[in-house]
Amino acid sequence: MTMQTTALAPAERAIRVLGGDLTERSLRQYLEGLSGVDAVGLEQRAASLATRSIKTGSKAWALDRIIELIDLTTLEGADTPGKVRSLVAKALHPDAGDPTTPRVAAVCVYGDMVPVAVEALGAAHGDPDDGLVSVAAVATAFPSGRASLAVKLADTRDAVAAGADEIDMVIDRGAFLAGNYGTVFEQIVAVKDACRRPDGSSASLKVILETGELNTYDNVRRASWLSILAGGDFIKTSTGKVTPAATLPVTLLMLEAVRDWHRLTGEHVGVKPAGGIRTSKDAVRYLVTVAETVGEQWLQPHLFRFGASSLLNDVLLQRQKLRTGHYSGPDYVTID
Repeated sequence: MTMQTTALAPAERAIRVLGGDLTERSLRQYLEGLSGVDAVGLEQRAASLATRSIKTGSKAWALDRIIELIDLTTLEGADTPGKVRSLVAKALHPDAGDPTTPRVAAVCVYGDMVPVAVEALGAAHGDPDDGLVSVAAVATAFPSGRASLAVKLADTRDAVAAGADEIDMVIDRGAFLAGNYGTVFEQIVAVKDACRRPDGSSASLKVILETGELNTYDNVRRASWLSILAGGDFIKTSTGKVTPAATLPVTLLMLEAVRDWHRLTGEHVGVKPAGGIRTSKDAVRYLVTVAETVGEQWLQPHLFRFGASSLLNDVLLQRQKLRTGHYSGPDYVTID
């Protein structure tokens, strides 16, 4: 039976790539026909990228770029309006003693905290590519994704109506691992449609794979392609609630998927590693992996993000040390 979708564009996109009707069978054949991942080779490439040195003049650029790519996050049951306002203040002025410090890309909160974040940002709320700060909201029964589609869509619509610029949804890992790829596809398409605003614009959709629960690199590759086929604007590693969260090999694998998609279609899809990236040394390894895999043009807020809560503090420390001449930071990898 031909699968039903609530948005035509992803269906047309998938049909073009699949080369025929969009059915559960054709989707399964395509995803299971993807080449298997050479785990040893993948991990060796990631390890190699993590060992390169960087020119001294690139260190300051790298630290500032990391800040500009951070989604500063608070996703706790104990979140309060006051905590979100403090998060926004940190996003706008990461280092109160240094006005040259750039802003982060976004603040990421639960949907009920979106109005608080929007109000706190005020005139600084907007496109991070323009130096403003966007509001990302987790949705679709984050982090488990265990809810009916109706609940997931209501969750998404509420966040968008409240002013969210970006929606971070979680896929149904149970359905994916059971091989029900069509179910996952249709849910992503439906959430993408729920991101639409009355004026015709849309919130950007980040699709969280929760790679720590997918068990194999082959599954990560399939989930990446499935999410892209369904219309995801970003693919994101993790909720930050499951161990392991982001890893360099998994992020490299996801970057290869968006690279291959771009070569196939000319379309750009973003990548967001989230969870477990705590030091500037680790973050720069991700920058290099991006530059070497998809190109430096991906090092922009609309194509790459770090999901983090503690990373910013370490980057600011390294930045201060570099600025004052007392730098004892990590050995970075080349990005220019």
